[in-house]
Amino acid sequence: MAKTTELEAAYQATTYRVFLPGGMCDLRLDQPSETLRDWLETAGANEFAVLSAHNPGAKQLDQATNMSRQSLMEIELLEKGFEPYAGENEADTEDWPAEETCFVTDIGLPVAREIGAKYGQNAIVYGLADGVPRLVWIEE
Repeated sequence: MAKTTELEAAYQATTYRVFLPGGMCDLRLDQPSETLRDWLETAGANEFAVLSAHNPGAKQLDQATNMSRQSLMEIELLEKGFEPYAGENEADTEDWPAEETCFVTDIGLPVAREIGAKYGQNAIVYGLADGVPRLVWIEE
C-alpha cells in the first residue's frame, strides 16, 4: 500500500513501545522522548529504528505467520551484528492488533529501510540521538 493520508494518520495514532534495559519507553512520532534520549546517550548510540515484519503492506496476517516473519527478521538482525530489543506497536484504536517490533540502535537509515522493504513494510520509525522518532516511508 502506498503512502496515503489515512495510512499516515494510522502511524501517527500509534504508540511505539520499546523494552530497554532498565525499563519501558513509549514513543510517539515527532515527539521527543527524554527517556530515550538519555538511554541512547548512556548506550553511546547515535541512531535507532523500530522495525516489524508483521502485517506487510498494512494487510493483517494471522498470528502464526506474523510470529514466523518476525523471528526471521530478528535472526537477520542478529546475523548482521545488531542487538535488537523487544518492542510493540499499539494502535490508539482497537481495530488493529498490537505488532511485535525490534528496537535497533546504530543501524543506519539505508539498512533499516532495506530491512523494512524486505519484510513488506510501508514505513519504519527512525531517529537520531535526540530521541525524536520519525516516520520514514520505504518508498518516497
